[in-house]
Amino acid sequence: MSRKLHKINQYRRKNKNLIAANKIKPEEWGISNTEAQVTLKAKGYDVKEIKKIHCLKHQICISFWDTKGNVCSSFFSYRIFLRWQQEIENLIYACEIFKEWQRLNYLMKYEFAYYHYPSEIEEGLQAKLENRLTVLKNTELQAVFT
Repeated sequence: MSRKLHKINQYRRKNKNLIAANKIKPEEWGISNTEAQVTLKAKGYDVKEIKKIHCLKHQICISFWDTKGNVCSSFFSYRIFLRWQQEIENLIYACEIFKEWQRLNYLMKYEFAYYHYPSEIEEGLQAKLENRLTVLKNTELQAVFT
């Protein structure tokens, strides 16, 4: 039994996404009922009122009443919230050295490969990563020549 567990664990990817790498901690956001309702409506859910929100480390459980009066409950990715995109942008702008940018870029490649991001958000975040790389390179060049 221990051999099998060891074999499974050797293939497990650790610290590959932003949450596992402790770059983003969405369970601490304190998502409001209004923010959850707006987000779910934007995703196409008929939300009348939010009943309960339970934040977990990697996902959020939201119970709500739909417009027909039914109680619905489901788990959602934090990636559907606008705040997720804002947190990533903050991480990009916080990169002070090239090594930090490299690590974040590696995590973002994993994010884009394994999680669904709308194409306009993915392209926007990639452009911001590239812009930050340009800024870091220019900063390093200025430091060398001064």
